[in-house]
Amino acid sequence: MKTIKYLFITVIFSLFTACSNDFLDTDYKKGIDTKTVDYLLENDPEALVNSYIRAIYSYMVEGFSYNTDAHDIFTYMSIMHTADMTAQDMVQAKSHWFNYDYDFDNRMFSYRRTRSHWTVLYTMISKANVIINLYKEEPTDVVAKAGLGQALAIRGLSYYYLIQLFQKSNTSDASVLDLPGVPLRFADSEGIPAEERTKLTGRNTVKRVHEQIESDLTTAVRLLEGYERPYKYFVDQNIAKGFLARFYLLAGQWDNAATKAREAHSQYEIMTKDKLHDGFMDIENAEWMWGFDHTTETQTTYASFFSHVSNIAPGYAGLNYAPRLIDAALYEAIPRTDERKSLFNNDIGYPDAEGNYLKASDLPYANIKFGDKGDWTMDYVYMRAAEMVLIEAEALAHQEKNTEAATALKKLMANRDAGWAKTSVTVEDVFLQRRIELWGEGFGYFDLKRLNKGVDRTYPGSNHRTQIVVPAGDVKWVYQIPIAETQENPLITENNP
Repeated sequence: MKTIKYLFITVIFSLFTACSNDFLDTDYKKGIDTKTVDYLLENDPEALVNSYIRAIYSYMVEGFSYNTDAHDIFTYMSIMHTADMTAQDMVQAKSHWFNYDYDFDNRMFSYRRTRSHWTVLYTMISKANVIINLYKEEPTDVVAKAGLGQALAIRGLSYYYLIQLFQKSNTSDASVLDLPGVPLRFADSEGIPAEERTKLTGRNTVKRVHEQIESDLTTAVRLLEGYERPYKYFVDQNIAKGFLARFYLLAGQWDNAATKAREAHSQYEIMTKDKLHDGFMDIENAEWMWGFDHTTETQTTYASFFSHVSNIAPGYAGLNYAPRLIDAALYEAIPRTDERKSLFNNDIGYPDAEGNYLKASDLPYANIKFGDKGDWTMDYVYMRAAEMVLIEAEALAHQEKNTEAATALKKLMANRDAGWAKTSVTVEDVFLQRRIELWGEGFGYFDLKRLNKGVDRTYPGSNHRTQIVVPAGDVKWVYQIPIAETQENPLITENNP
């Protein structure tokens, strides 16, 4: 898989005249014209659709995004890493890239972070809409349906993150649904009248955005029926069901969350204890449901996820510029019988004779969860079966089906902690397991917001560099809409929080 040549086509309509027969070998930045698109839809839809889909997935791993000097902006995974930096469980040992996120001081409309979050997610939506626009009516071919389904899945996922970043997302507070949310953007082919489409580019309510997320994802699940993806970084029906499970957990639709999570992970294994030590960097791991298979052509070295999260790779964390540690209180909450405790250094560390820590991985509480392949081709994990098990268990616990929740959680814990033998679990029990299992994978900020929890880094024995308290519901949990959008979009009239 590492040697596959990626064919990326970014479509720019009406800029070029007809291409020659080798159009699929053209530079993806030049695009192809509408006549060629129509020809391919008729004669080789699989090549066309797969190329368009690859364009989305390749964009999601770009480094630098719009700013070539920013090593903390690497599209999708920089959003995920920000989510852990702006939370409780990850410690940034030294001030470096992401320090403003770690300090809860990166939410203002004029800052790079608000612009990068907004730009990345709306670019993903724009690329998805290009694919949706290929189809004036719903296709019948399996591959074509899958192309449309994947585009809708990515669009739904993007709105799922946008609404949580740029507005409150407390699941238990129904009043949140009436708050102003984010713009909704559609393809021409969807047939929405021009006046309504324009109106939708303003701040739709949270409820309206939720409706669109659910619509996009449920349609995606239906369209992806029977589709066998060629690569693990493509979205198939199980992944789309996983997106739905995430959304239903956010929306508090507990039955739906449990059902979709169960369906999504039913064909996947929970990795064994020995696999936990493989560095979380290989898409071939049987538990990985969705991720990106990096090559030497797609890796982005220092402007990358592993550069910042891995204390073993020779990036910003591993070179001791800004190591990533686990929150001391969370580390202490992991039982000694739990294999995941060994993914972090103990509270003593390994100094040399002079008391210096020569390697980032030797620091007290340093994570050694994320590894290094030596050539920066460490794969990115986007979704694992473990997450789906945790969603299923949490959704059951929210309904006070505590015994069923324990049974669901046992699927995970049997491969994590030989001493775990609970027959009943609460939401808090499951949440603790989410914090341990998904540490560093991009869930911290989103989990705290939806569960209406705050951050307290001031407890006795805290190892946090920035010791602050950010209560649940504090304005710091909501990003302001970036100035570029408010200046260019006359329908964004509400004040930023």
